[in-house]
Amino acid sequence: MQEQITLMEAFNGAEIQLAGHGKRDVQVLKQAFAAAEGNIGSDIYGDGAVIEDFQAEIAGVLGKESAVFFPSGTMAQQIALRIWCDRKGLKTVAYHPLCHLEIHEQDGLKELHHIKPVLLADKDRLITLEDVRNIGEDIACLLLELPQREIGGQLPDYAELEAISAYCREQGIILHLDGARLLEVLPYYGKTAAEVCGLFDSVYISFYKGIGGIAGAILAGSKDFTEESKIWKRRHGGDLISLYPYIIPAQYYYRQRAGRMAQYYTEAKELAALFNACDKVSTLPEVPVSNMFHVHFALSKEQAELILIEVCAQTGVALAARLKETGANSCYYELNIGDLYGGISKTKLKETFGLLDQLLKEA
Repeated sequence: MQEQITLMEAFNGAEIQLAGHGKRDVQVLKQAFAAAEGNIGSDIYGDGAVIEDFQAEIAGVLGKESAVFFPSGTMAQQIALRIWCDRKGLKTVAYHPLCHLEIHEQDGLKELHHIKPVLLADKDRLITLEDVRNIGEDIACLLLELPQREIGGQLPDYAELEAISAYCREQGIILHLDGARLLEVLPYYGKTAAEVCGLFDSVYISFYKGIGGIAGAILAGSKDFTEESKIWKRRHGGDLISLYPYIIPAQYYYRQRAGRMAQYYTEAKELAALFNACDKVSTLPEVPVSNMFHVHFALSKEQAELILIEVCAQTGVALAARLKETGANSCYYELNIGDLYGGISKTKLKETFGLLDQLLKEA
């Protein structure tokens, strides 16, 4: 009897993958470097045209005075909050219970910087102005994540965002943006990056999520803020002798994909509708507000995996690489639209989702 393959094995071996930009292999580097000018010199400990020009380019996009390239967003955001806490003389910040700093960083903010977080809102909903008004203690900084990834990439209404920003400025609370996926939400808001960032004192964006680079992040704000962040980057061990292997792909894929975010957003809404038309499936949000959303199955993780493996075997289309169990009869996964989705024919999509719906009804 042939051994059942895993969902990850089915995904990796599929002819067609539904989401993302494709495999994260050496070709990602090769393509970016093939397009680079042959005489580009290395940056040396943060100096050099390759890093300085890119930092200036992204600072302009974000509407900020200055920007610094970091090897990781984890480093950049802990440093941002440390700077704001030091300036306020107050080691307390506030953010969502499912903020990256709270659930994915092994308590780095607390252990390295001794900063106390106040968790705002219920974990299953967005932070509101009312939550901010009712914090109940002094904080140096409020961090907002746009979109809120762990609850499907939900977003506050722009008017609510403006109201929170205005309240923070009235109260002397620094407002920091976790904008790892900022570019992906601009089509929904109908705003430029600079317009959104104008509501915040500092902002971080990622270059490996929707952009699809190798790694790296930008932290942007006032000149004095970013200069101080460079000192902390050195203290964190992030001031590498050269960062150009990350910067060149970041710049290359930024220029290639930043203008495609509206396309990805439109395609995400189309794809979510296909999922929601199937039995025992729902998406969060029901109508996406960016290129990402969560796909929930009203089945056990084991049942859903077998169905997805069968869909892949019959159609050649991989819908998911892994599922996360949320209950005895519920599971989900996160889906991000990138370059691959646009290359799938409508006929193939109809076939794939027709089979998915059939198998779910039989389950």
